[in-house]
Amino acid sequence: MTSFDSTPQLNVWRMLLALAVVFVMLGTTGWTAVRSHRGATTPLAVSLAAWDRGHMGGQRLPDPDRTTPARLTQFFASLDAYQRSRLAARYPLAVGNMNGAPVSLRYRANRIALGQARKVELKRMHDSRLSAAGQHDASRRMQRYEALMAGERRILAFDPMGSGRVAEVFGNLGRAERVSVVVPGVDTDLLTFQRSEHKYTAPVGMAKALYRAERDASPRTRTAVIAWADYTSPSGLGMDAVTGIRAEEGAVRLDALVRALPGRSRVALYCHSYGSVVCGVAARSLPPRVSDIAVAGSPGMRAEKAAQLRTSARVWAVRDSDDWIEDVPHLEFGGLGHGADPMSSEFGARVLSARGAKGHTGYFEPGTDSLRNFAEIGIGAYRAVSCAHKDDACSKGLSDTAEAGRA
Repeated sequence: MTSFDSTPQLNVWRMLLALAVVFVMLGTTGWTAVRSHRGATTPLAVSLAAWDRGHMGGQRLPDPDRTTPARLTQFFASLDAYQRSRLAARYPLAVGNMNGAPVSLRYRANRIALGQARKVELKRMHDSRLSAAGQHDASRRMQRYEALMAGERRILAFDPMGSGRVAEVFGNLGRAERVSVVVPGVDTDLLTFQRSEHKYTAPVGMAKALYRAERDASPRTRTAVIAWADYTSPSGLGMDAVTGIRAEEGAVRLDALVRALPGRSRVALYCHSYGSVVCGVAARSLPPRVSDIAVAGSPGMRAEKAAQLRTSARVWAVRDSDDWIEDVPHLEFGGLGHGADPMSSEFGARVLSARGAKGHTGYFEPGTDSLRNFAEIGIGAYRAVSCAHKDDACSKGLSDTAEAGRA
C-alpha cells in the first residue's frame, strides 16, 4: 500500500533511473504537470473564498495565507464559543484545514465537511450519467467518509479533491507533551488511509499501533500520534515517485503542520518509504521542536549525509533484511533518485534494530523491534532503543528525557 510495495516493479525503478538523462535532455514536462489542479474550483478553494468574503462582529476575517498560525490562534481565542461554532458551520473546509484554529474546532468543522462530502457521493452513486465504475467509486468514497465520521474520530485535516487528503489524531493533541507524526509513502489517499486487512500497512493502523506502544511504554507520558496523509503522494512507481516534486510539496505542508501544533510539545517524525523523502526535504526548515526524524524502508532523503539535512533533530534509520527497497539504486542524477542510503555508515544516521519486521510494510507491526524502538523514541526514552549493531554510533550521546513519565 504505502510505497514501493511490489518486488517485480524494481526493474521499473531501475529503468526510470537509467532513462534519466533521456528525459532531462528531451525536456519532457508531461510527468511534472501532475500537480494540484491550478485554477480549478475545488471544494476547499470555494470554502476559503467564502471565508475571504466573510465578516465577524463587523470585521473582516483574517487572511489565512497572510496571517501566521499564532495570530490565527489569537483571533479564534478572541471569539466566544458561539462565534467559533458559526465559523465552523459556515466555512467547514476552511476552518477544518486552518493551521492556527483550535484543534477541537477543526475536528468539528471536518465532521461537518465530511457530512457534506458524503451527501455529494450519495447523489453520485445514483447518477445515471456515471458509468458503473464511477458509481462504484462514489460508493467507496461515501463509505470512507462515513467511517471517518464514526464515533469520536479526530480528523485534523480533510480535503475531498481528487484522490483526497486527510489527517487523524490519536490521543489528546492539546495536552500532549510529545507528538508523533506518521508520514506515509506512495499510493496514500482517502481510500487507502485505513485498511481492514493488513491494517498496519496503512496510516491509521501505523498511528494506532504507535500510540498504543507509546502508552504501554510510558502510561504517564501525555502523547498524541498523527496519521498524516495530508499531502498528495505519488501514485505508483511513476516519475513522481523517483523525483522530489511531490516531496517538495509535501514538505511545505509538513512544516506548516508542525509549526501550528498547539503547546510546546516535542515532535518526532516517522517517515516510511517515500515519506522519508518528504521528511528529508522538510528537515532543514522544520522548527527546533522536532527532536527526532526516523525513516523506515527509505529510498533516500535527497541528501548524501545526515549532516546535509541541516537539522538539530536526531536522525534514525531502520530497514529489515526482507525489505526489497535495499536493492533500489540509492543515487540522485538529473533530479531522478533520492540520494544515499540512510542505512549506510557513510550517511551517519543512527541505525535501529528491525527484528521481527518483515517486508517493506512491516515496521509498525506489534511485537517488532522497529515499533518498540519508535515508541521509545516517541516518549524520549532514548537509552531504551535497540540498535542494529553494537559497534556503531547509534546510542552515542543519548540521554533519556522521559524518565519522570516512565517512573
